[in-house]
Amino acid sequence: METEKLSLPLLPLRDIVVFPYMVIPLFVGRDKSIRALERAMAEQKNIFLVAQRNPNTNDPVPADIYETGTLANILQILKLTDGTMKVLVEGLQRGRIHSFADSPRPNDFFEVEIIKIVENSVVTPDSKALMRSIGSLFEQYVKLNQKIPLEAVSATANIVEPDRYADTIASYMVFKTAEKQDLLETYSPADRLTKLLGILKSELEILKIEKRVHGRVRKQMERSQKEFYLNEQIKAIQKELGKRDEFKTDIDELSQRIKKAKMPKDVHEKAAKELKRLEMMQPMSAEATVVRNYVEWLADLPWKKDPAGDNMRIADAQKILDEDHYGLEKVKDRIVEHLAVMKLTKKIKGPILCLVGPPGVGKTSLGKSIARATGRKFVRVSLGGVRDEAEIRGHRRTYIGALPGKIIQYMKKAATVNPVFMLDEIDKMSTDFRGDPSSALLEVLDPEQNANFNDHYLEVDYDLSQVLFIATANVLHTIPQPLLDRMEVIRLPGYTDLEKLAIAEKFLVPKKLEEHGLPKNNVSFSKNAVKKIIHEYTREAGVRNLEREFASVCRKVARAVVDTGRKTVVEVIPGSLKKYLGPAKFKKGPDEFKEENGVANGLAWTEFGGEILSIEVITTPGKGQLSLTGKLGDVMKESAQAAMSYVRSRGRDLGLSKDFYQKLDFHIHIPEGAIPKDGPSAGITIACALVSALTQYPVRKDLAMTGEVTLTGKVLQIGGLKEKMLAAHRAKIREIILPTENEQDIPEIPANIRKSMKFYPVKSMDEVIHHAFVHRFHLGQKKRARVETEDKLRKKRMGKIPSATTHFN
Repeated sequence: METEKLSLPLLPLRDIVVFPYMVIPLFVGRDKSIRALERAMAEQKNIFLVAQRNPNTNDPVPADIYETGTLANILQILKLTDGTMKVLVEGLQRGRIHSFADSPRPNDFFEVEIIKIVENSVVTPDSKALMRSIGSLFEQYVKLNQKIPLEAVSATANIVEPDRYADTIASYMVFKTAEKQDLLETYSPADRLTKLLGILKSELEILKIEKRVHGRVRKQMERSQKEFYLNEQIKAIQKELGKRDEFKTDIDELSQRIKKAKMPKDVHEKAAKELKRLEMMQPMSAEATVVRNYVEWLADLPWKKDPAGDNMRIADAQKILDEDHYGLEKVKDRIVEHLAVMKLTKKIKGPILCLVGPPGVGKTSLGKSIARATGRKFVRVSLGGVRDEAEIRGHRRTYIGALPGKIIQYMKKAATVNPVFMLDEIDKMSTDFRGDPSSALLEVLDPEQNANFNDHYLEVDYDLSQVLFIATANVLHTIPQPLLDRMEVIRLPGYTDLEKLAIAEKFLVPKKLEEHGLPKNNVSFSKNAVKKIIHEYTREAGVRNLEREFASVCRKVARAVVDTGRKTVVEVIPGSLKKYLGPAKFKKGPDEFKEENGVANGLAWTEFGGEILSIEVITTPGKGQLSLTGKLGDVMKESAQAAMSYVRSRGRDLGLSKDFYQKLDFHIHIPEGAIPKDGPSAGITIACALVSALTQYPVRKDLAMTGEVTLTGKVLQIGGLKEKMLAAHRAKIREIILPTENEQDIPEIPANIRKSMKFYPVKSMDEVIHHAFVHRFHLGQKKRARVETEDKLRKKRMGKIPSATTHFN
C-alpha cells in the first residue's frame, strides 16, 4: 500500500540490492554518489538506494535505474585516503520512484520524489506454513553454504512478521541481482515468501550437487596426495641406499627415448603405462628387468619412415644390377619392372618376390643389389632349419628370457621402417610340435595383413607394409601352397659356360686376387685356363665351386710370391692347372660316353641344377622279375614299371619273342646310388635302355632324352627343361629328345646353346625309338607313316621351333 511522498537524494548501486531491515557497508567512489551522500548527511541522513539495471554503466541516467528501491538511514560514514567513502546504511522501508527532480546540473546527483510502500504484516496460516518451510530449508542452506554464518539461522528464528522474515532471509542468501530485485518489487509478503521458497529449493539442489562434486574431487586429491607422499618416502629410502638416483636417471632416459620414437598413439600409451609401472617397482626386482627390456624394445624399434629412405631411379637400379651380376637378363628385367611399379604407386603393396634357383647363382647378392638400387638398408634372416613358430612371432613375456621374433629383431637391426628384408632359404623351414613357422609367415608376407603384424612379445601392432620382402629358395615343392601363393616366383637358372667365363674374368678373378693380396702383375689367368677350370674342375649351375678353385690357385701363387719375392710373375695356363688343382675332376662328354647295350643318357633336374643320368639295364635268365636300384623314389619306380609294360606291348614290333619277359629277369640301375632320385621324366630313357638291353642295339652316345611315358606310349610334358639343357651343354651332348609339349620352353634356353644343339620333339615312344636307334626298328607300316608325316609337318613351321634336322639360327 502506498503512503506519503518524500523527496530524497538517490544513490545508484552496482550488483547489490538492499532490503529493508538490512545493515550493510557500501563503498562509494563516483562523484555524483559522493555528493548525494553529502546532501543526505546535511539533512536528515536519509537516502534512497536503488540498483542499476546494468552494473557496468558508470554514469547512469534515469532509464538505467530500477523504479523500486529501499529508503535507508546512514548510520556511519568514513572518508578513505583514496577519495572514496565507506558508508554504513540500514534499510528502513520499500519505496518506489514517483519522479525525478528537474534535470540536475552536469556532474550533480539525482534527487527523486519517492512513494513509501507500507506492507501488510498480518500473520496468516498460509504465511506461517511458508515461513516454517523456508526456515527448514534455510537451515540446510546455511549448513551447505560456508559463506553464510551459522548465526543467521538464530537471527531469523525469532522474527514473526512475514515481510521482515522474507527480507531478512533474502538479504543473507547469495543469488542473482535480478532475482533479488524481483523479490524487492514483490510488495505482497505472501507472494514474496512463495518466490523465496522456490529460490531456496533451487539453490539448495545446486549446493547439494556441488557438495557431491567437491567430495569426489577431495577423495581424488587425497588419494593423489597419499600416493605422492608414499612415493616420496620410497624415493628417500632408496636414496639412502644409494640406488634411486641411478634408477631415476634410467627412467628419465627411457622417457626421452619414448618421446623421440614417435610411436603411434596406442603404442605410446602402452609404453607410457609400462614405464609408469617400472617407476613404481624396485630396481633390482625380476619383474622390473622384464618391464625395462620390454620398454627398451618399444623405444628402439623404428616407427616413423625416414624421408630420405626411398631414393629410387630406374636407370641407376639397372646400372647397379648390371654391375653386380652378369647375365640373368630376364630376372633383372623383372626386378626393374617391380621397382618401376613401386615408384609409380609410391607403395610396395603387391606380390612378394621369391627368387628360386640352384645354389651359387646369386640370389642373396641380388637382394643386396636391390637394396643398393633403392637406397634402402638391407637385412637378411636365414630361415634354414627354423621349426618353431615363436622364431617368427616371438615368445610371450610370461616366459623367462622371452624375446621378439626374428622379424621384429631384424627390423630393430635395420633401424628403418622400409628396409629390403631378405628371407633366405625359405624352403628349408620345417615343422614339429612347437608349431609351424611357415604359417606364421602367412601374415608377414600378405600385403593385406602385414600392416598390423602382431608379435607375441610386443603385444602391439607393428606396420610391415613398407618393407620390401624378398624370399629365396632352391626348390618350391617344400614350400606350403598358401605361402607360395603369396609370393611371385622368379626363377634363376644356372649359368652357361660363356656366362661363367665372363663372370670369372670380370668378377671372380679380380675379387680373389684382391682377397689374397696379389697384384695383377704377379698372376694372370689365360682364357683357355679359365675354360678348362669351368669344364673339368667344376660341374655346377652356379659359380660357387668355381670361385673356390680360383681361390685354391691364388693361395698357391701367394705362397710362391712369398717364397721367391714380390717380383714373381705367374701365368696360369691349361698345362699348369694340374700343378695347382690336381687332376681333372670331370671329363664326362660324348667321347667319354660309350655306346653300350642297355645304357641310355637321361636328363634330370635337381635343386643344384640339371644333371646327366646314365640309366643301365641288364637282363639275366629268370622268370620276369623287375629289380630297381639307385635309391629311386616311388614316382620313378612307377615310371620304370610303365616303361616295362610298354616294351612288353611292343615286343613283336621290336623283333622279340612272344614270351621273352617270362624267361628273363630285368635289373634297372641308375648310378650314384647314394643320391635320392625321383620324378617321371626318366620314363622314355628307361624304356630306351630296356629296348637296347633286349635287342642288343646300343642307344646313340651323343644323344640325351627327357620325357614321361604312359602305358600306351605317349610322351608327356616335363619341367626344368632349361636347367636340363644347360647340363647337356656342359656334358657336350648336342642332340636332345624332348616332348612336343615342351617346344614352347625352347626359346627360354640361352641363344648360344640353342644354336649349338639339335632338338627332336616327340609325341610318342615310337618316335623316340625311331630317333634313338637311327632307324634300326620298323614299328609297322602305319606307325612309320605317322612318324614321317609328323616330321614333315614340323619342317613346315616357320622358324619358331626347330625340327628334328634343323638348328636354331
